[in-house]
Amino acid sequence: MAERHTLPSSATRFSDGLKGSLKNSKQPPHTPKPRTMTDTRPLTDPYQRRLSYLRLSVTDLCNYRCTYCLPDGYQGKAKPDELTLPEIQTLVTAFAASGTRKIRVTGGEPTLRRDLADIIAACKAAPQIENVALTTNAYRLGKIFPACRAAGLDKLNVSIDSFNPDTFQKITGKNECQNILRDLETILDSGFYGIKINTLLLRQYAGQTLPDALAYIKTRPVTLRFIELMQTGDNLGFFNREHLSAAKIERSLQREGWQLHPRQPHAGPAREYFHRDFAGSIGFIAPYSQDFCKSCNRLRVTAQGKMHLCLFGGIAYDLRDYLKNADSDGLRRYLYETVAQKPEHHYLHDKKVGLITNLSMTGG
Repeated sequence: MAERHTLPSSATRFSDGLKGSLKNSKQPPHTPKPRTMTDTRPLTDPYQRRLSYLRLSVTDLCNYRCTYCLPDGYQGKAKPDELTLPEIQTLVTAFAASGTRKIRVTGGEPTLRRDLADIIAACKAAPQIENVALTTNAYRLGKIFPACRAAGLDKLNVSIDSFNPDTFQKITGKNECQNILRDLETILDSGFYGIKINTLLLRQYAGQTLPDALAYIKTRPVTLRFIELMQTGDNLGFFNREHLSAAKIERSLQREGWQLHPRQPHAGPAREYFHRDFAGSIGFIAPYSQDFCKSCNRLRVTAQGKMHLCLFGGIAYDLRDYLKNADSDGLRRYLYETVAQKPEHHYLHDKKVGLITNLSMTGG
């Protein structure tokens, strides 16, 4: 294991270089035509963006105390009104028939749901769904992964904000870094390679985390994505201290010979790079970058059945009545009507964060 963590010289130069160194939305171009349930065209917003990617939160509950999200931990117990499995089945049926091709199960921390494997199976049961993904802090991952894989899991995203156990514990409040890395090795050894690692860019740790990340993907066929810290309703002070733009890091990588991957169908917003000397790849999710929202293909549904057209939007659209009544046709009609309200872009540059108090509400 130690040999695989040897830092490549390009990563060292990259790290050293780092250390040294629209208010108004446009009017929709057209008004969507009314749709009937015999219309099989996919959900498309007024800006001609096909909405093929659903992020489904199945719980708000989280067992970590991340400094950037829930520094005091989750307050209370899991909410009693989380979506039930039959409600999720109705939701998936409606979204799949409306053009959704990828579903990402998120939280909070989704592994805290005891029926997680059943939820994954329900998502995979719709024949139109091409990929089911899970985003997790990897709590209990080694124990539950076989059941999730058997249920149809295609992709796995794991949050690792530092490869240094002490720094990891400072950020998350948990001494789990080595356990997570061990479980990932086991999963890779089993032949499952659909793994991405999410690492938050924090100013005070970047000089340490960047070279460690490059060392990790040197010999492992995984994609590691750096995510820019986003402002939410309760982290303004932390955001001002710790936000670090990904732009300078991307330029450094390009100088080191990293090349941009073409964007894949139904993919998220990450810009991903590859290098011939590395088994893995590296990506960036930079919500403050220009044109970040231009290719948005996502809708989000909370664990209480409320849909967000934008992560930082100011309105949550309640789907619960349709779900309780197993009314997938009614839900489809509502979806086609509602996506006409999807904004062209977020307003983070104007310090407008919408309804999001913290990212555990929708899983980011």
